[in-house]
Amino acid sequence: MRKLLYILSLALLTACGHSHQTYIPEAPDYQDTTMWITADEDTAGTGADIFYVVSTWETDWLHEGDTCHYADVWNEEHRERMAIEIHRAAAYMAPGNRFYAPFYRHTTIEGWMTRNDDTIRHRTRLSMDDVCTAFDCFIAQRDNTRPLIIAGFSQGGLAVVELLKHMSDETYSRLAAAYVMGYKITPEDTLCPHIRPAQGETDTGVAICYNTVKDVRFIIPVISASCCCINPVNWRTDATPATLHDTITVTVAPEHVLVASGYSGDEYPAYRGFINVGDIHSCEPWLYSDCIRLNMRKRIESFKACAR
Repeated sequence: MRKLLYILSLALLTACGHSHQTYIPEAPDYQDTTMWITADEDTAGTGADIFYVVSTWETDWLHEGDTCHYADVWNEEHRERMAIEIHRAAAYMAPGNRFYAPFYRHTTIEGWMTRNDDTIRHRTRLSMDDVCTAFDCFIAQRDNTRPLIIAGFSQGGLAVVELLKHMSDETYSRLAAAYVMGYKITPEDTLCPHIRPAQGETDTGVAICYNTVKDVRFIIPVISASCCCINPVNWRTDATPATLHDTITVTVAPEHVLVASGYSGDEYPAYRGFINVGDIHSCEPWLYSDCIRLNMRKRIESFKACAR
């Protein structure tokens, strides 16, 4: 009998030894400056601290034969890819402000391509834990008298929603605005008192949420099926159309997305039949960058006026 149990145990161990494993990269150390891209362009001391969360840049990859569903922050090539977006965002967010963006073990695109909210929630838990750890490190060292802005695109937009839930009431009291670009806010999210959808151009402590499509039939449920939306061109939440760059008309649809007409979005090719196939997901931080830059300044000024 003991010999039979040994054989069965050996067979189980052998089977496990040949089973496909999932590799989890080493966690970031946010005391290490390698884990950050920062810029201090607030020479006058009148701006805000901006915490930016990058989107998805990695696909599934192999480590010694095991699949990894996360970016590796200690891999220089992974950091270089994330840095492309971070530097581009900093180009219009950092002037007049202090800008901070952590590298984190973001979930690879394959998780999102499952189109399954449960799978995405499960896989992104580790990613969101990294972002919250980075945010806590950032909050611990920042000057709390300054206004705070948090912003993120796509998976970074999910991180903004999670940060609003994570932050303390004291931190929230310093929030000028949160920009959820290219991701959704759900009715369940709004149960959190820190998540208040923006209603205009200068309200503070609010979440600015929008997703852009050519037609509402291209809404991606796991990304853009939102309960709120604001037009970043005219800062209206109704269907009043706005003109961008003379030729693009942007309108809030009843489905709480932006419908853009007169804009092809051809600079953002379709990716694996998932994004940019009628949605214009990849445009979100860039198409409206001038609007966002100016709006950040207005909300900072509004926050300061209310704090007097």
